[in-house]
Amino acid sequence: MILQNQMHLTDEKRIALEETANNIRESIIEMLLEAGSGHTAGPLGMADIFTVLYFHTLKHNPVDPTWSERDRLVLSNGHICPVLYTTMAYAEYFPKEELKTLRKFGSRLQGHPHREWLPMLETSSGPLGEGLSQAVGMALAEKMDVGTNTGKRIYCMMSDGELEEGQSWEAAMLAGKEKLNNLVAVVDRNNIQIDGYVEDIMPLEGLSDKWKAWNWHVIEIDGHNIDEITSAFELARAVEEKPTVIIAHTIPGKGVKEFEKDYRWHGYDPNSKTAKEDYKKAIDELRTLGGKIKSEHQ
Repeated sequence: MILQNQMHLTDEKRIALEETANNIRESIIEMLLEAGSGHTAGPLGMADIFTVLYFHTLKHNPVDPTWSERDRLVLSNGHICPVLYTTMAYAEYFPKEELKTLRKFGSRLQGHPHREWLPMLETSSGPLGEGLSQAVGMALAEKMDVGTNTGKRIYCMMSDGELEEGQSWEAAMLAGKEKLNNLVAVVDRNNIQIDGYVEDIMPLEGLSDKWKAWNWHVIEIDGHNIDEITSAFELARAVEEKPTVIIAHTIPGKGVKEFEKDYRWHGYDPNSKTAKEDYKKAIDELRTLGGKIKSEHQ
């Protein structure tokens, strides 16, 4: 099946996307619990955006992952790969059962994406700050090969913490200079990184003005509002003279109150005495939508 932008959301479609995002969060917790390690806050925070991408916006074909007309998705912040793996499994790129092999010896689903082991990925990633350069190269190559706007898009998912890397800004400068209107960057503005809060470690504000200075079209959204997410991607397609960056304000650990906005949940500590208990509580919270519905286990 080929999934692509349907322009306007019906109430039914919006609800379906919201339910899928919540199911993806639940699967992320389950796979991390099984793995005993991995990153928690970022994947939970980006579940809504990945859901919209794979089930509404991206042109892609799970039956033929190398389909020549597909859009490309580059995951620069490779440590949030649990949300990428889970969303791809839900989109039927591979069986959901494989999610429980995360980070295990011999698994295709390693702690950072490795394209040679999972060919439906566009790139391998891990070191932060490199993804935008890769995406700029893809966008440039597309224009050089075709010479016209084919409608194909390169999407680059980034963390706000990686904007502390100078390479990110060098890539942004080049993209603006070349007016790469086929490039869309998505910055996960969750305000945390492994050692604390981004604005305490290396302040980024005013973030919008920085991107505008390099000739980017800037859109700021609530990264958990399905309508705002879909509209942002649609607006990006209408920009003809420059690349677009979507600054998505997200809540790290979204969906689990104990994890939300706490930088200590950037990664999962398998040595914590309460880790398994915390994760089981998280699964129950997601299944009951924060207590709004009854769990089958209650």
